[in-house]
Amino acid sequence: MPSREYYESLWSELPRGVPPVMFERRRAFLLHHIGAGERVLDAGCGDGAFLVALRAAGALPVGIDVAEEPLLRAGAATPGVELHRVPLEGPWPLADSSFDAVWAGEVLEHVADTARWLSEARRVLRSGGRLLLSTPAHGPLTRAAVGLLPGRFDAHFDPRGEHLRFYTRRTLRALLEDMGFGEVRVRGAGGIPGARALLLASARRARF
Repeated sequence: MPSREYYESLWSELPRGVPPVMFERRRAFLLHHIGAGERVLDAGCGDGAFLVALRAAGALPVGIDVAEEPLLRAGAATPGVELHRVPLEGPWPLADSSFDAVWAGEVLEHVADTARWLSEARRVLRSGGRLLLSTPAHGPLTRAAVGLLPGRFDAHFDPRGEHLRFYTRRTLRALLEDMGFGEVRVRGAGGIPGARALLLASARRARF
């Protein structure tokens, strides 16, 4: 499993100011689901690009990440926003039922213990709170290309790569439902039908 030092190294090599992948599309999806005054956790906040967008929209964002370098960058981009470094494993230092929404942009594919991560996301959501996430899509044309084109399998599933999990619309929906989320909606975005670039998902914590 990747260590904290691994993620620190990745961030130290990433130049400042590089925009997140498909940022405009993912920002529009996120803000469509968020209202002014809502408390939103950006889980895996990186350099703070989505924290900036959330605050500009009137939300009350909080950022967490597993490495110090992205939090330093996020703090510079969003002075005064609450930020926490969290363990790779174990509970987040956040209260139960304390957020209206949890956003995870291009995070879930990096998580080794997916069940524990989603359990934490569910724990910090209020009753009826929303989980919103994006992750790379693996539609039928993408899977065919990976399997048939020379070199694509080795490159896509490089054991030295950052991605630990690979999702289709069906497997992502099943995962969220298995973890106790309801009203699960998953759609593709970017690319072409059958080879979408992203999966965009929304779900709700059960009301209690």
